Amino acid sequence: MSDVVAVMRRTLLSCTSLVPGGIAGAGAACLVDISPAWATEPGLSERLIQTFTNLSRPDLTALALALGVLGFSVVAAILLMRTRIRAAANEQRLRTEIRELQSDADRFRALLFAEPQVLISWGAGEDRPQISGDIALLLPQDAKPPLRILAFGTWLPPEPALQMDHAVDALRNAGEGFLLNLVTSAGRTVEAMGRAIGGQAIVRIRDLGGLRRDLAETTLRHNSLLAETGMLRAFAAAAPWPLWARGEDGNLNFANAAYARATEAASATDAIQRNLELLDSDDRIAMARALNDHAAFAARLPVVIGGERRMYDVHALRAAGGSAGIALDASETAALSQALERMADAHRRTLDQLSSGVAVFDGQRRLAFYNDSYRRLWDLDRAFLDGNPNDSSVLDRLRAARKLPEQPDFRAWKARLHEAYRANEAAKDVWYLPDGRALSIVTTPNPEGGVTYLFDDVTESLELARRYDRLITVQRETLDSLTEAVAVFGSNGRAQLFNPAFARMWKLSPEALSQQPHIDTVEGWCKPLFDDDDAWQTIRNAVTGIDNRSAVRLKLERKDGSVLDCMTMPLPDGATMLTFHDITDSENVERALRERNDALETADQMKVDFVHHVSYELRSPLTTIIGFAHLMNDPGTGPLTEKQAQYIDYITSSTDALLALTNNILDLATIDAGAMTLELGPVDVRKTIAAATEGIQDRLTRERIVLEVDVDPDIGNFIGDERRIIQVLYNLLANAAGFSPQGAVIAVSARRTAHSVSFAVTDDGPGIPPEVKDKVFDWFESRANGSRHRGAGLGLSLVRSFVELHGGRVHFDPTVKRGTRVVCDFPLDQTAHRNAAE
Repeated sequence: MSDVVAVMRRTLLSCTSLVPGGIAGAGAACLVDISPAWATEPGLSERLIQTFTNLSRPDLTALALALGVLGFSVVAAILLMRTRIRAAANEQRLRTEIRELQSDADRFRALLFAEPQVLISWGAGEDRPQISGDIALLLPQDAKPPLRILAFGTWLPPEPALQMDHAVDALRNAGEGFLLNLVTSAGRTVEAMGRAIGGQAIVRIRDLGGLRRDLAETTLRHNSLLAETGMLRAFAAAAPWPLWARGEDGNLNFANAAYARATEAASATDAIQRNLELLDSDDRIAMARALNDHAAFAARLPVVIGGERRMYDVHALRAAGGSAGIALDASETAALSQALERMADAHRRTLDQLSSGVAVFDGQRRLAFYNDSYRRLWDLDRAFLDGNPNDSSVLDRLRAARKLPEQPDFRAWKARLHEAYRANEAAKDVWYLPDGRALSIVTTPNPEGGVTYLFDDVTESLELARRYDRLITVQRETLDSLTEAVAVFGSNGRAQLFNPAFARMWKLSPEALSQQPHIDTVEGWCKPLFDDDDAWQTIRNAVTGIDNRSAVRLKLERKDGSVLDCMTMPLPDGATMLTFHDITDSENVERALRERNDALETADQMKVDFVHHVSYELRSPLTTIIGFAHLMNDPGTGPLTEKQAQYIDYITSSTDALLALTNNILDLATIDAGAMTLELGPVDVRKTIAAATEGIQDRLTRERIVLEVDVDPDIGNFIGDERRIIQVLYNLLANAAGFSPQGAVIAVSARRTAHSVSFAVTDDGPGIPPEVKDKVFDWFESRANGSRHRGAGLGLSLVRSFVELHGGRVHFDPTVKRGTRVVCDFPLDQTAHRNAAE
C-alpha cells in the first residue's frame, strides 16, 4: 500500500510541476498514467481509497485541489476505469466457463461413443441431418458419404428398410418415437431408436452385442414365431378341412370352424367346450392306439356330416403336450379312384374285344397286359403269358416257332425293335411272316414307361389293295371305252379324270385336260359350243360346292343343234363326276311323242267335255219323259191296256237306267272338276248295306243269286257321306251280280280295324285278267271278259272316286283264286284327312 501511495504522490507532483496548464491538466494526466495500472490490478480501487485515507493533510489538500480542478474529467475517468475493469472480469469468467464446458463435452462425447453407434439428428425446419458416429457399423466402406445411411435399402433388407423409412417419417412429422431391432443385410443385429428431444428429431442406431444382442435376436425370433403362429392359427381357423388339437388328457383344446360344422356345433368354442368328437368310437380307439405306438396315424375313414356319409383321409400326429389332426374330404378322390379303376377295367375289356393283338410291356420290359387276339395271333400258351415274361423271352419263343420275319442278324433286329423303349413317338412297320401273313405293327412308348405293341393282320388288306389297283385299272379301261363323256373333278375344282369321249364331245385337247385344269378353264373352252351362263353356274356350284351336295340333271342344247343330257354326281371322296350323253335322237323322238300325247290329252279332254255337256243336255228331257211315264202309269190318269202298261214299264225302266247312267256321268264330271263335296255324318254300317242291297233285290231274284252279308257285330258307326257310300256299295253289288252266273253266291262283308272300316264284295264270276286290272277303274272301261253283262263302264270309276274322296283306298284282293273280291277301305278320322287335303 505504501508503494501505491508513493507512486500516487510522485505522480501528482510530476503532474503539477510538468503540466503547465495547471492542476486540472496535471490531474488528468496523472489519471491517465495510473489508469492502466488501476484497470489491470485487482482490488486497486480499494487500495487507493485506503491510501488516500492515510495521506497527510497537506497531501490531501493538494490532492483535493488537484481533484477539484479536474472536476468532471476525473469522474468520467473513474467511470471508464470501472467499466473496463468489469468487462475484463466478465471475459475471464466466460473463458473459464467455456473451458469447463468443453471439458464436459469431450468427456460426454467419449462416454457417448464408447460403444459403436450412429447418431442422426434433424433440427427444426432442417432437411439435411447431422450424422455422427461410426458409419462403418452400417456401410461396408468408409469412403461412402454419411448420407448414404439414410438410404436404408443399402444396408437393410427391403421389408425392414421400408419399416425404418416409415418410422423416421412418423418421427419427423409427428414426433412419434420408435424402437426397432433390425438385422442388416450383412447379418448384424442393430437397435434403432428414435426420439424427439428439444425440438430435434434424433435417431440412434447402435450395434447390439452380448446379452443385448441375444435379447434382441430372441425378441426377433419371438416376434417371428408369434407372427408365424398367428398366421398358422388363422389358416387353421379358416381352412375348409376339419382341424383339431387335443391335450395330454385327450380333451379338445383347439378346433376350427370346419370342425364345428362337421360336428354340428354352434361354433368352434362350443365344440371345444362340449368336447365333441368327429370320428366314431372304434376309429378314435384305433387312432389313439396308433398315436401311442407310432406317433402318427393315417387312414381313410367314413364320417357322417349333415346326415351324409362321406369318406375322409384322417391324419393325426402326436406332439409335445398332446396331438393334432386333420380330416381331408376324400369322397371325390375315392369316387374318381373307383371311376379310374372302372375305366381301366372297361379299357381292358374293350381291348379284349379288339380284333387287333395288343400287348403292353412295363418299364422293366415285362408283359403287363395282353388281349385274347394277341394270344390267338401268335398261338402262345396262356400260362406262359400269365407268367409275365419279358419282351426278349417272347421274341425268342416266336423265333423258335418260326413265327417272326426271317432276319440275317436277329440280335441287331431285336435291338432296333427295343429302341421303342427309349423313343418319344410311335413307330410303324410291316412284318412278312414265313406262313404268308403280313402283320402291321405299331410300337407306342407309354408315358409311365414301357411299350405297347399293336398287331393287325393286314394280309387281306394288302390283297384288297392289290385288287383295288386292278379294279381302278379296269375302271379306267371301262371309262375309256364308254360312248358317254365322263369327267371327274376333285374337291378343289380341278379335272382329275376324263375319258376320250369327253374330249371328243367338247372338242378339247387331251394334253390340255391332262394338266388338270380348273372347272372355270374348262368352261371357257366349252363356251363356243354352249354358252348358257345359268347352266354353267349350276355345274360350277355342283363341282365346287361344300354343302347340300346332290345330283343335278341338266339338258344342254348346244349351238350345233345337238342335245346333251348332263348329270352331276357327287362322289364320296368330295369329288364330282360329270357325265354327258348325246340324246339328240331320243330328244327328237320324245318331242314327237310329247306332241302326240298332247293331242291325245286334248282329244280326251274334248271327250270329257262332250260327255259332260251331253249328260246335262240329256238330263232335262229324261226327267220329262220319266215324269210323263209315271203320270201315264198313275191310275188317276185313266185306264191303260195291258199292252200300253207293258210299254210304259219298258219306258220307265229304260229311262231310269238312262237317268242313272247320266247321273253317274255327271258325278264323275263333278269329281273330275274338283267340285264334288261330301256331306259327312255318322254312317250306320248295317243300314248302309241294307239300303244298297235293296236296290238290286229284283236283279238277284231274277237271276236266282244268293246274297250273303257278313258284318262284324261290334262294327258300330263311322264318319262319312252315307249317300255316297250306299252308291259305292250299290255299284259294287250291281257289278258283282252282273258278272255272276245264275244261282251263284255274292258276299258282302264289313270289318273294323284300328284306323279304318273295310267293305268287301265278292263274286263267283270269271274274274279280271291281270292285264285289265289297271284299267277297270277308268271311265267307260268294262270287264266284260266274255260275260253276259254289258255296261257303260262307269260303276267302278265312281266307286274309286267316292272312296278316294273319303281318303280311302279301293283294291282287288290278290289272294282270291276264283271270282273277284273288291275291298274298299274308309278311314275312321275324316278330320285328319280333310286337314291333310287342305
